[in-house]
Amino acid sequence: MAIVRILVTVGALAGLSSVMVVMMLAQPRIFLSMAKDGLMPAWAGRLHPRYRTPHVSTIVTGVVVALAAGLTQIGTLGNLVSIGTLMAFVIVSLGVIVLRRTRPDLPRPFRMPMVPLLPILSAVVSFVLMLSLPWSTWERLILWMAIGVAVYFGYGYRRSRLRSGARF
Repeated sequence: MAIVRILVTVGALAGLSSVMVVMMLAQPRIFLSMAKDGLMPAWAGRLHPRYRTPHVSTIVTGVVVALAAGLTQIGTLGNLVSIGTLMAFVIVSLGVIVLRRTRPDLPRPFRMPMVPLLPILSAVVSFVLMLSLPWSTWERLILWMAIGVAVYFGYGYRRSRLRSGARF
């Protein structure tokens, strides 16, 4: 039984680490896209002159993630990564349905079958998994979502190029 416990622990740490690395690679590019639209300050969209990568937001993301990982208990960190990922799945699943109805003209490099059934099932299953997480994790999610909405309406809404119809 001790070997199973060790294997599960190693597997959980490997899974958590890989998810965090992928998120760390994706976050600077998300900031880059948001900066292009005016939703983030210009520093978030600054590209390295030689490598053409968002180097400033990569450094900022790395520092923030390193601090969070160093100052947060592993169980709490795992719950936060889980609820954040599941929330993203819920939003994307419901977004598929919304975009199919509101923007049927958008180019789609691939198609999802059985819309709206599969996106609804995906959103429901992800939400049910979210319900299994402790309330303290939900509190943190709600707090960060509130901060994100406040930043959007306080900073990004007025500056959004997409909302104002400006070209990128």
